[in-house]
Amino acid sequence: MPNPWTGKGNPYTKQEVRDRLQKVVDKKQAIIAAGAGTGISAKFIEIGGADLIIVYNSGRFRMAGHGSTAGMMAYGDANAVAMEIGEFEVLPVVEEIPVICGVHGSDPRRRMWHFLGKVKDMGFSGVNNFPTHSIIDGHFRNVLEETGMSFQKEVEMVKLATKMDLFSIVYVAKPEEAVQMADAGADAIIAHVGTTVGGSIGVTGATVGIDAALERTQAIVDAVKQANHDTFFLAHGGPINTPADVRYTLDHTTGLHGFVGASSLERMGVEASLTNLTKEFKALKL
Repeated sequence: MPNPWTGKGNPYTKQEVRDRLQKVVDKKQAIIAAGAGTGISAKFIEIGGADLIIVYNSGRFRMAGHGSTAGMMAYGDANAVAMEIGEFEVLPVVEEIPVICGVHGSDPRRRMWHFLGKVKDMGFSGVNNFPTHSIIDGHFRNVLEETGMSFQKEVEMVKLATKMDLFSIVYVAKPEEAVQMADAGADAIIAHVGTTVGGSIGVTGATVGIDAALERTQAIVDAVKQANHDTFFLAHGGPINTPADVRYTLDHTTGLHGFVGASSLERMGVEASLTNLTKEFKALKL
């Protein structure tokens, strides 16, 4: 039975979002999810035909001209920022597609069941684990794990979201993390292969090459498929940046359903269009 409340910032159920994405896959089309840090980004991403919009705290930094990794730092309350962007900018302008909230699942100040209730009441159709500790490694990651701010907290957040009928689309960096999330009920797994390259604030030397990125992505897909065949799989980050990169990724992996673009869609689009349009204006002669 259709949800009578969908449309203009109202949420979809977990199954309704899954059904929408399955229809895309059944048409042999790629699922495209896009990060939006402002209302105008969300508005025109939807007009462009994206299947999902994800609101991250990093979107605010990205659209203020800073690197998306700022969203991983202690530069504000990540959960509060995502909710604020959703309430006042994105949800009021999105007409029809599901909007997902980036949730910092390991935030020790949040009673997660209470916070997810607010996320749902706001009108979000699902959750994403961002900021995510899956993309932190080394000594600092070990410290986080040992002091109660672990990736497992993000898994527990997804378990709660599943119980609350919220769709979940999650970042992982390793096959074992992907399996944990799938077992927790995650609907879509995003293989995160590093900070996006290119543009004015993208990385250059701190990422893997395309072949290594695809190998990592395939390992994540394969690990989950052994136990769960109903999961959607998407790629994100690193050298997978342009439509051509995504085309190459889809052609050289098995079981991948699409792509999540944040910097590669929102930031790159603004950088290129504003630069070129300004140049056109400045080329005018008196």
